[in-house]
Amino acid sequence: MKLWGGRFSKETDTLANDFQSSIHFDQRLYKEDIRGSMAHSEMLAAQGVISQADKAAIQQGLTDILAEIEAGKVEFSPANEDIHMNIEALLTQRIGEAGKRLHTARSRNDQVALDFRMYVREQIGTVVGQLLDLEKVLCAQARQHQGTVMPGYTHLQRAQPISFAQHLLAYAAQFARDVTRLEDCRKRLNECPLGSGALAGTTYPIDRRQTAQALGFDRPCGNSMDGVSDRDYALELLSDLSILMMHLSRFAEEVILWCSWEFKFVELDEAYSTGSSIMPQKKNPDMAELVRGKTGRVYGDLMGLLTVMKGLPLAYNKDMQEDKEPVFDALDTVEQCLPVFAGMIETMKVLPDNMRKAAGRGFINATDCADYLTKKGMPFRDAYTATGRLVAACTAQGKTLEELTLEELTLEELQAVSPLFGEDVYEALKLENCMALRASFGGPAVEETTRQIEEIEAFVRARNE
Repeated sequence: MKLWGGRFSKETDTLANDFQSSIHFDQRLYKEDIRGSMAHSEMLAAQGVISQADKAAIQQGLTDILAEIEAGKVEFSPANEDIHMNIEALLTQRIGEAGKRLHTARSRNDQVALDFRMYVREQIGTVVGQLLDLEKVLCAQARQHQGTVMPGYTHLQRAQPISFAQHLLAYAAQFARDVTRLEDCRKRLNECPLGSGALAGTTYPIDRRQTAQALGFDRPCGNSMDGVSDRDYALELLSDLSILMMHLSRFAEEVILWCSWEFKFVELDEAYSTGSSIMPQKKNPDMAELVRGKTGRVYGDLMGLLTVMKGLPLAYNKDMQEDKEPVFDALDTVEQCLPVFAGMIETMKVLPDNMRKAAGRGFINATDCADYLTKKGMPFRDAYTATGRLVAACTAQGKTLEELTLEELTLEELQAVSPLFGEDVYEALKLENCMALRASFGGPAVEETTRQIEEIEAFVRARNE
């Protein structure tokens, strides 16, 4: 008979039981379930709700069950529906009447809410740790390429000269925000639902603060109905993971472009590439492509749970059983993507000469040319127009501004556009100098990328201490 079967005189239909059973996915909550039950039994004994002898039997029984689960000696039964009833059934089989007393002043509603919060809290720590590892990789690569000139892009068109370090550090800034979002989620979820009961609390003299403290929560949930029906933390986590995956996907897209023959800015290590079954020359960026593709999967997990939750009245509804699989899937996906992505970036070979060559076409120092004239006294809008005329003339003649020399453009030709051009223009418009002069806060100049690297490194250290 089911543990909840007292009111029923008929067995659940086999197909219906299989349909509602969640043990095939929620069994991964076994540690949290056992830890929560041990804290609950400790509190019940402290409050005189159960005897010390019963508590000792329960705690020993749960300890033994945990060891056997981790040794692979326990086979869970779909007949017991979920991880909570499976463990309670195992406990009762072993210790008898004391096992039946464990569920006093508790419901599966607050039990699953507790287990799920604890699991999410633990997994946030894992994802944050992986993000910090990726940040270390980005800082190490950035330090090596503070002087590596490349074209920065807008609209995927060459725009202005930057360093490869600055480009990497832009992603480092995004991943730092991902860390703080996850930390905020962990802070908000850290309220304990245990003791909320089915929805209305309990008549037993329980101490919810004791169990909250024992399980590492900041406080008990303040409203018992909210305690069992809230899944905001799961939605917030999925939102945070979706944003994180969006950042990874954007980065992956650039890596895919960079390692193409059309760009050839980087070359991926063979350990993070694959070949073709028919084209022997191919070296494909499959890891980056899979990260890009798996982003849609995590988005789907978020939209799925939002849709499940949108029409549910308070308090608990069986629909909420559908909360776990999207969260498990999203976490599994992110935790698989992050270390592979970090390894791919750490081992890729950067090709500075190709980056510099690309920077030498596209008039990416045109803004610097306008700034040069402005600093000579010309209003910026006039300088902008004059530079535009110069770019048009160069384009018509197949000349450039990036490799500006007397042979490329004579001083007379430049002064035909504006008499403010002097011999110092040749030095001023060198790409390396253009980049070095962009020392405004957050810019690509070496002193600024050094500051950015040091800030990210300090951010990582503060969380690893």
